[in-house]
Amino acid sequence: MEIINILATFCISTVLILISQKIFISKKYIDEITGRSSHNVIATRSGGLAIYVSISIISVFYYVSGHTIFDYSLLVPLSLLMFLGLYDDINNIDFKLKFIFQIIAAKIIIDNGLIIDNFHGLFGIFELNRVIAQLFTIFIVVAIINSINFIDGIDGLAISVIILFIVLFEFFSDEITPFKNLSIILLASLVPMYYFNFKNKNKVFLGDSGSLFLGGVVSMYVIYTLTNNYIIKPEFDMHKIAFVISILFYPIIDIIRVFIIRVSQNKSPFIADKNHIHHVFLKKINNHILVVALIISISILFVITSQIINKI
Repeated sequence: MEIINILATFCISTVLILISQKIFISKKYIDEITGRSSHNVIATRSGGLAIYVSISIISVFYYVSGHTIFDYSLLVPLSLLMFLGLYDDINNIDFKLKFIFQIIAAKIIIDNGLIIDNFHGLFGIFELNRVIAQLFTIFIVVAIINSINFIDGIDGLAISVIILFIVLFEFFSDEITPFKNLSIILLASLVPMYYFNFKNKNKVFLGDSGSLFLGGVVSMYVIYTLTNNYIIKPEFDMHKIAFVISILFYPIIDIIRVFIIRVSQNKSPFIADKNHIHHVFLKKINNHILVVALIISISILFVITSQIINKI
């Protein structure tokens, strides 16, 4: 069944990326080339919509067939985030409005039972009371969503970081996670984006619809990792928070760095610029594939180094 899911999702995603691209071009929803753009050819921000619809089609098929391959209620906050991003891709809404809807999505995630209510001894803190736990979870969800949105600045980077994160999340788990099937169809739907991201013309980007949707997914995985239900394999066991930082290294480092730079320059931390680490690398290397390969290599090296240090 896994092979069938992979092939079906891959094919559906590929077809939908092509269809959504044609629709966006016909409607003239073209990604505007600005001073901070990393491309100089026609591109659409339709990839996120195609990925979302692909996952929805697979989910509806299994739901109608009477099979539960993952908790379908998770699609509620993810749908909100995707449509929020899609509207932003087309109409460029104010970041404050996006922020409000991200908080709403975070609250829905909490109401689905995903909440950070334990610091696992960090700073001597263990269990949190309900109010503090909800507020902290909302903060983390919004931070993760924006960190994924922030790294979607050059071809293939956000896709690669998400794929690496999902693979590590599943690999380090001592048991099969309840997200396994979602992970499989997510990976299968993301892979075709490499071709459309790296094309020399008529590119397809994730857009905010994709980065917000995938940021929501990552936030759910992170929250689940910090619960007692997620057990790290004994040979790789380490503090849960340190583990999350290790497998989500680049987005965390990049958003902290960018926030510090923007605030120190008296700028809004939510106004886009080219101060991201990947932009710095791109100026020096001037090759998207090499920059992505470098960042992913550094991320993998950090995971390995974290495990080595943990065993000392």
